Amino acid sequence: MPLRRSVLTWLLALALSALAGTCLAGPADDIRLLLSRGDLPGALVVADRGLQVQPRDATLRFLRGVVLMDMRRDDDAVAQFTQLTHEYPELPEPFNNLALLHVRAGRLEEARLSLHSALLNDPGHQAARVNLGQVHLLLAAKAWEQAASAATADSALRRKLQALRNLLASEALARPAASAAR
Repeated sequence: MPLRRSVLTWLLALALSALAGTCLAGPADDIRLLLSRGDLPGALVVADRGLQVQPRDATLRFLRGVVLMDMRRDDDAVAQFTQLTHEYPELPEPFNNLALLHVRAGRLEEARLSLHSALLNDPGHQAARVNLGQVHLLLAAKAWEQAASAATADSALRRKLQALRNLLASEALARPAASAAR
């Protein structure tokens, strides 16, 4: 019988710790939940409240940037991620998301530089690696478009440009990869 009592005690302790974990969920978890539900205004309110209590919390600041980015408040998101890259230059995620905002604004060279910074910090960062490939394709398209606009552009270049445009328009490349809301 003592064995059963210890198992029962262990199961009760496990249940209580799981319940306590649920009760101790912080603002970062709340923001992630609200983001997953598409409640961007609510997520921003939770982020701002959390930052009033913990103004230096890098995760909350990053998540606030993600919310701003999803709300298409790009100038605010750029400011948020830029500040994080200055204060935490070792983190690849703010550089990656900053690059996405640069792409959205047509600043391809700035995006490329941000992605290189992300990959210097974490060479295995999958989202940054994927996004760098896409930025290189966009830069190639821009260069080929400039070359094709010349009167002497050949048909081979025009075919390459059309193939690249088709590739860029495909579903697989339509959405760049944001860093996860860690």
